[in-house]
Amino acid sequence: MEKIKTCRYVILHLFFYLCAVIFSTKMAAAQNISVRVGVVLDMDEYGKMAFNCISMALSDFYDTHAFYNTRLFLYNRDSKGDVIGAAAAGLDLLKNVEVQAIIGPMYSVQANFLISLGQKAHVPIVTFAATSPSLSSLRSPYFVQATLKDSTQVNPIVAIIQAFKWKEVVPIYEDNEFGEGIVPFLTDALEQVNVRVPYRSVIPSLATDEQIVGELNKLKTMQTRVFIVHMLRSLGSRLFAKAAQLGMMSKDYAWIITDSITNELTAMDPSLVASMLGVIGVKPYIPQTKELDDFAIRYKNMVLQSNPKALNPNLDIYGIWAYDSALALAMAVEKAGLANLTYQKTNTSTNSTDLEAFGVSLSGPKLIQALLSITFRGLAGNFQLVDGQLQAPPYEIVNIVGPGVSGIGYWTKENGIVNKLNFSSSSASAYSTSKDNLGSIIWPGNESSPPKGWAVPTKTKKMRVGVPVKDGFTEFVRVTWNPDNSTTVGGFCIDIFDAVMTALPYDVPYEYIPFATPDHKMAGDYNEMAYQVYLGNYDAVAGDVTILGNRSQYVDFTLPFIESGVSMVVPIPDDKGNTWILVKPLTWELWSTIFFFFIIIGILVWLLERPENRDFRGTGWDQFCMIFWFSFSTMFFAHKEKVKTNSAKIVVIAWLLAVFILTQGYASSLTSMLTAQQLIVNDVNELIRNKDYVGYSNTSFVYGFLKNLFNESQLRPFNSAEEMDELLSKGSANGGIAAAFHEIPYIKMFLGKYCSKYMMVGPTYKAAGFGFVFPIDSPLVLDVSREILNVTEVQKMVDIEKKWLGDESKCPDTDTKSIGLSSFRVVFIIVGTVGIAAVINYMIYMIRQGRENKNVHKDDTTIVHNDPKIVHNDPTIERQIYELWQLLKTYKERQTTT
Repeated sequence: MEKIKTCRYVILHLFFYLCAVIFSTKMAAAQNISVRVGVVLDMDEYGKMAFNCISMALSDFYDTHAFYNTRLFLYNRDSKGDVIGAAAAGLDLLKNVEVQAIIGPMYSVQANFLISLGQKAHVPIVTFAATSPSLSSLRSPYFVQATLKDSTQVNPIVAIIQAFKWKEVVPIYEDNEFGEGIVPFLTDALEQVNVRVPYRSVIPSLATDEQIVGELNKLKTMQTRVFIVHMLRSLGSRLFAKAAQLGMMSKDYAWIITDSITNELTAMDPSLVASMLGVIGVKPYIPQTKELDDFAIRYKNMVLQSNPKALNPNLDIYGIWAYDSALALAMAVEKAGLANLTYQKTNTSTNSTDLEAFGVSLSGPKLIQALLSITFRGLAGNFQLVDGQLQAPPYEIVNIVGPGVSGIGYWTKENGIVNKLNFSSSSASAYSTSKDNLGSIIWPGNESSPPKGWAVPTKTKKMRVGVPVKDGFTEFVRVTWNPDNSTTVGGFCIDIFDAVMTALPYDVPYEYIPFATPDHKMAGDYNEMAYQVYLGNYDAVAGDVTILGNRSQYVDFTLPFIESGVSMVVPIPDDKGNTWILVKPLTWELWSTIFFFFIIIGILVWLLERPENRDFRGTGWDQFCMIFWFSFSTMFFAHKEKVKTNSAKIVVIAWLLAVFILTQGYASSLTSMLTAQQLIVNDVNELIRNKDYVGYSNTSFVYGFLKNLFNESQLRPFNSAEEMDELLSKGSANGGIAAAFHEIPYIKMFLGKYCSKYMMVGPTYKAAGFGFVFPIDSPLVLDVSREILNVTEVQKMVDIEKKWLGDESKCPDTDTKSIGLSSFRVVFIIVGTVGIAAVINYMIYMIRQGRENKNVHKDDTTIVHNDPKIVHNDPTIERQIYELWQLLKTYKERQTTT
């Protein structure tokens, strides 16, 4: 019985409690402040999705915040898919409904006018889908972009381009405010990392299939193969469908899509997504939470309950942002404590338009301040506004594989490209753009290796490589015309270019096109030939083109494949005409004085020594010879004849001092002359002072260099090595030149032919060298330069140089020229003459002496020719030779017997 009473007591108390709760709830509902909020959306499938998310957000919010004093009531208007419809809807809400805020519009092109209306009425305009960065330039304090601006994805896209080292990209964007808004930010970011944008592809929003195909065909004729697509899903779907039909979703192509397409891949036709195999996309990272999963399920169930035949009931990021925007606005309305929800009417005349007929919201300033300060964790992550902009989360990088997508990495502002997100780590690593941080990627054409980012345009098939047509120095480039008017191109530069292109890790078909007139002459100078690359007539130039600053303003050069510089060539002097150089160190006046003093000193010593020194006596002839012998021999050795008198000793010492000074002076002067005869003109200033003629190649830039040093009348051109040799051989005084100026590679080739006649002298004026020419920012420049380094470091480069430029090792060293016979010919003539004269004199003396001996001893001396031992007094030369022969014979016989 007591248990029954207790149960009745509990039930009674529970009944009264429920009644109290219901009563208090109704009383609170009666006291809630209704805040009118407009919603401007295109009421298509996409707009309905967004409106449902907004409605569900308010329902969920007030279910958990029943104690709030404010309630948002939505007033929906259809913007009908165009700018005028959005403007009319906004104007109606402001004038007739007097809303306190407007959520929408959906597209950037619809937002401009609506933002201006909101600013005029002091009504916040909150958009969750208009992403154009240009909207923020309006600087309206009542505009809130509760979505990510398109410019926030620029850095992730640029990081991807850096990761694969692409040097050129082409943006393809929609021709409206949405498409154009990202372009300035994208091009600026690419420029900062030296990535070139050679072309911008703009496609109208309502483009026909023919217009899309025409634009894609234009892109196929270009070299760049990396495209960044920024457009809405409807136009993007058609673009990729046509690209697949034209074979542009194949090998060598790289496609990057912005989040406007990546976010809606789930809403696209699966077969179309499958044809986009290999495309890389970026999209904001949305953390997968239990709240988001629950909401997605509830949303899908709600859509299927209202429309069981719905084709795509899935939720996308714009619906999530719409949900978070509604929550933020509900929080802001409560936080602002709005009391006066009326408009202040403006004074308008009877002739005023509808644009002037609405008033100004009195609660607008408080509401916008409260909204900008709201922070919470929504379905999309952290919701925080800075300067009216939603703060960007990390970006996810995805790869389209088949009908679905695969996440391959992430991008964060702090760390760049990363493989995984780590929100818990407090250590900040360096910013990275390494492709190693990305997962496995499938590229267009089902390729596993990344495309190089460019390809030979399909329109031209082969790369057109211009080559110069040279009359001389054809060892560098040689163009030969065949009977069928085709050409054969060879030479040092051509062999290097072929070797480099062969070494590239990919195939680049090319053909040589001579830069020639119809009569097979050079069509201009080297500057004009390089300019043809800038004009697009050539894709490259291969030849002996010097890297110059003025040329690099309109073309790009590879690294030099051969060093260069400007120097001069002069003839090697010979020693002809130097026969009497031995007498040139002293003047004839000095020679005469020395000879005179030789005689005087000899006579003086003879006079002083003769009375006391027997060496200075004898016959008159002996004394005469002694005078000259003693005087002249003091230059070379000490005499056996001793000087006894003190006076003679003093004279001899003074004379030896004079002889020492004279010999040293003579030796120094002769050394200088012998050295000077090897010296040649090695100073440009000497050529200028002497007003000598100098030569230059009329196909080289050297002419412009020489004009700054010489008078133009001193310059004489040559076209070939043969002409250069002819002018140098003549000399400046005979209609030729004293020196020839040319670039070092040509000089080396020239000296390979004429190394015995000429030499390179003087300072070398530096030049960058020979390089291959490509268009500015051509992606080939980097790869070709790298292969130039590889080719020039191996034996192949040496072989090519020997083949075309000759072997320098075969030429003698011309830096130091040996003294020739002619310089000392007179010495040997004097010595030989003296020797021959002495022999002749001796023979005459011996013959005469022999005759005298025969006459004196005729009666008592018998000459027996058969027995040489009998004769001892025969002094003739014949007899002396005979006796010498007999002695040698006897010595040989003794050696044999022993």
